Amino acid sequence: MLNGQGTDSADPALEKPSVASRLESGVLSIEMSGIWSTRSIGQIDSQMRALEARNNVDRVEMDVSGIGRIDTAGAWVLERLAQSYRNIQVDVQINGANEDDRILLDAVEPAAEAKDEGERKREPFILIRMFEAIGRGVYAMLADVTAWLYILGATIRGGQMKAGRGQSINFTAIVHQIDRMGVGAIPVVVLMSGIVGAIVAQQGAFQLRYFGADIFVVDLVGILVLRELGVLLTAIMVAGRSGSAITAEIGSMKMREEVDALTVIGLNPVGVLVFPRLVALVISLPLLTVIANFAALGGAIFVAWLYVDIPPAAFIDRLRAAIDVSTIAVGLIKAPFMAIIIGVLASVEGLKVGGSAESLGRQVTSSVVKAIFMVIIMDGMFAMFFAAIDF
Repeated sequence: MLNGQGTDSADPALEKPSVASRLESGVLSIEMSGIWSTRSIGQIDSQMRALEARNNVDRVEMDVSGIGRIDTAGAWVLERLAQSYRNIQVDVQINGANEDDRILLDAVEPAAEAKDEGERKREPFILIRMFEAIGRGVYAMLADVTAWLYILGATIRGGQMKAGRGQSINFTAIVHQIDRMGVGAIPVVVLMSGIVGAIVAQQGAFQLRYFGADIFVVDLVGILVLRELGVLLTAIMVAGRSGSAITAEIGSMKMREEVDALTVIGLNPVGVLVFPRLVALVISLPLLTVIANFAALGGAIFVAWLYVDIPPAAFIDRLRAAIDVSTIAVGLIKAPFMAIIIGVLASVEGLKVGGSAESLGRQVTSSVVKAIFMVIIMDGMFAMFFAAIDF
C-alpha cells in the first residue's frame, strides 16, 4: 500500500523501486512499483530525472498502485516528477492512490513547488530592487513612527498600572530607575566629558596661539560645551548605556511572555515597564548634562592652565563674560526631548523582540543606532531653531 500500512516483501527484487514508462500517441504512461523509501529512493533518482527531461509529451498518466510502501522522500520524488510536467503545461494524472496516499502527496506538494520556484527564480533588475528596498524602508518607518506615537501617547497619559482604571504611578520604580540610569551613569559621563573638554581646549589653544588669541579658548570651550557638546555627548552615552539596557530588559520579558502575562492579569505593560523608565530618563538626563558641563569645563581649565598658562581664576572670569543664562538654557532645554526620544525608541525596539536571542541582539543594536541618530538630528534641528530666533 502507498500509505505505508502494508508490510515489506521478503523478496529483495520486489523491495527494489522500479519505474516503467511507455509513450503512445503523446500520452506518457508511467508505472511505479517496489518500496519507495528514504533508503531505496536513490536507486531510481536518475531514471526519474531522465523522465523529467522529456518534453515531447501531451499528457502524463502515473500509476502508483504497484508501490508497496512509500515515505516522504519517495512521495517528494514522485511529486517532483509531476510538478516538472505541470510547469510546461502538461496535464498530469495520478492513478491508484487512496485517500491516505493523497494526504501524503498533498503534504509534499508545496515543498516541491517551492524548490522548483527557487530554481527558476531570477533576481530582478537592480533599479527594481532599489525601489523595492526604498518602499520597504518607508513602510517600516511608518510602522516605527506609529509605534513611537502610541508609546509616547500612552506614557504621557500617565502610569495607568491597571488598564483603564485611572492613574497609579509607582514612585518606587521611578526612583529605582533614576538610580540605575542617572546615578550609575555619573562616573562614565564625568570621565568622557572631562576628556572631551580637555581635548577641545588643547586643540583650540593650539590653533589660536598663532593669532595671539589664547584667551579666546575660554569662549570656544564655554559656548561649545554648554550649548552643544555637553548635552549631545551625555545623550549619546545614555543612549548606549541606558537605552540598550531598556531594550534588553523589555525584550527579555517579551521573549519569556511576561509582557503578555501583564496584560492577562489586567496590568498595562506601558504603565508598568515604559512609564517609570521614561520618567527617570527625563529627570536624569538634564541633571547628567549639568554634571557633564562641569566636568568638561574642569578638563578645559586644567589643560588651559598647563598648556597655555591661563590660571583657573582668569579662565572663570573670562567664562563669565563669554556666556550668559541663555547659553546654559539652550543645552538644558534639549535634554528632556532627547531623553524622550531615547526612552521611546528603546521601549519600542524592546517590544519588537521575537522569540530568539538573535532577535534580541538585533533589536538592541537597532535601538542604540536609531537613538544616537535621532539625538544628533534633534540637536541639529534645535541648533537651527535657536539660531533662527537669535537665542
